[in-house]
Amino acid sequence: MVQITLAELAQSIGATYHGDADFVIQGVASLTSAGPTDVAFFSNPKLADQLMRCQAGAVILPEQALPHYQGNALVMANPYLGFALAAQALDTTPSPSEGIAASAVIDSSAKLGKGVTVGANAVIEAGVEIGDNTAIGAGVFIGKDAKIGFHGRIWANVSIYHRVEIGDNAVIQSGAVIGSDGFGNAPDQGKWVEIPQLGSVVIGNNVRIGANTCIDRGALEDTRIDDGVVIDNLCQIAHNCEIGENTAIAGAATFAGSLKIGKNCMVGGAAVVNGHMEICDNVIITGMGMVMRPIDKPGVYSSGIPLQTNKEWRKTAARTMRIDDMHKRINQLEKQLAALASDAKE
Repeated sequence: MVQITLAELAQSIGATYHGDADFVIQGVASLTSAGPTDVAFFSNPKLADQLMRCQAGAVILPEQALPHYQGNALVMANPYLGFALAAQALDTTPSPSEGIAASAVIDSSAKLGKGVTVGANAVIEAGVEIGDNTAIGAGVFIGKDAKIGFHGRIWANVSIYHRVEIGDNAVIQSGAVIGSDGFGNAPDQGKWVEIPQLGSVVIGNNVRIGANTCIDRGALEDTRIDDGVVIDNLCQIAHNCEIGENTAIAGAATFAGSLKIGKNCMVGGAAVVNGHMEICDNVIITGMGMVMRPIDKPGVYSSGIPLQTNKEWRKTAARTMRIDDMHKRINQLEKQLAALASDAKE
């Protein structure tokens, strides 16, 4: 159990404290479920009634809400950020591994930095380099000549293929596959001839990759994931994609090959993005969006039909099937109107 005083937590998250400086906080929770030793956060004025009833030992809140709360408070402009930082300070998640397990298979040529830990049944092949204080979980496979930086956390059963490069402070959740072959096949008289994928995957610093996400190696050049990118569970990043700094990708998003995404983008869950094109910086694609063309202007982009009852959807689908005919009829009517207008002028 982690314990921290109100004053210590305020310093840790960059907040100003109000109340008992020595009050001990042991956990984080929501406004509705927090107990007397938890810290919660408040940022939505619509939840003011929950703040009034909150039983938390302390609440992270903005300055304007302070007069409405009498308990221990941590005041900062962005309470949600404060909550994230408080959760980090009070995190009790264990390390993926401790020490070097006897059952781990580590090639004699592999270079492990100081404080590296390796879990049971992990396999580390020849030429691998792992930076200081990185934890390798149980059952992880790291292929030949792969490189992993400092302070990484690689959870159980992750597969990192040959020559993949991963920067510092990586967090890769269980089941992720980094550097598997991209989908490259050439047609030959009704059969498919495999195209060896000769590139690799290069991942920057402070990147987080969710469970069961797959990032394919490049066909000739490398697939690249830049610093600060966060990728949720069950995502597919195809070969030769490039993802810019601090872009966030939600669960089940699918990126086709040779796609370039700019910096500070956000891609919603289950979005599908076509390949061989570019998306500029600061673009938001909402959930289940289908991107078929390049995007060269920042903004929010959406597609798809919102959920309807089955009866309504059937009507919508039937009308959609008649759009081409309607378009032709409208064009014809416009031509007739233009002709009438021209006759009237004469």
